[in-house]
Amino acid sequence: MGQFFSDTLKKLRTEKGFSQQALAEKVYVTRSTVVRWETGSRLPDAAMISRLAAVLGVDVNVLLSAAAQSDEFPNVIMVDDRKLILTGGLPILEEVMPHATITGFTQASEAIEYAKSNRVALAFLDIELRNTSGLELCRELLEINPRTNVVYLTAYSEYALDAWGTGASGFMLKPITPDGVREQLKNLRYPFWTGGDGV
Repeated sequence: MGQFFSDTLKKLRTEKGFSQQALAEKVYVTRSTVVRWETGSRLPDAAMISRLAAVLGVDVNVLLSAAAQSDEFPNVIMVDDRKLILTGGLPILEEVMPHATITGFTQASEAIEYAKSNRVALAFLDIELRNTSGLELCRELLEINPRTNVVYLTAYSEYALDAWGTGASGFMLKPITPDGVREQLKNLRYPFWTGGDGV
């Protein structure tokens, strides 16, 4: 089934004239994730399949019929309303956690919907989001799954005190770095294996 999905995805992407990098940027994953999908070594979950269908302009059932949702890999999300931060941060998370499924979101509502249908092991949340705050998003994610680890991302250290009162595992000042992520992984409330050298 993985090979059938990979062939379908590659065909649709090519017909749209997207490079692997262009598709990756449109669905907020890294190019290497798209490569894995197109080689059949990994399948995206149902939520990502819906996102791919929207970007590729096809009925979601075309892709759903070619793949099944997989929870073999831990789900890690990053939420930041600035696309530049996401595109810079996602490859770093994938480098440190090569066994995890990394997905980015620019809107809190999308992250919440994803968390309802996928077990999120770790969430990196920007504190200042449009229409809400990362602090509130943390509370909502923990209501969905109390074992979700949350690490806040911000450029302002004065938020640290507020952050600790929400049940988060950690706090990182931007910009995100591989060493910074590794340090956070050492302090997770609910550790999990990521396939990297962090946990």
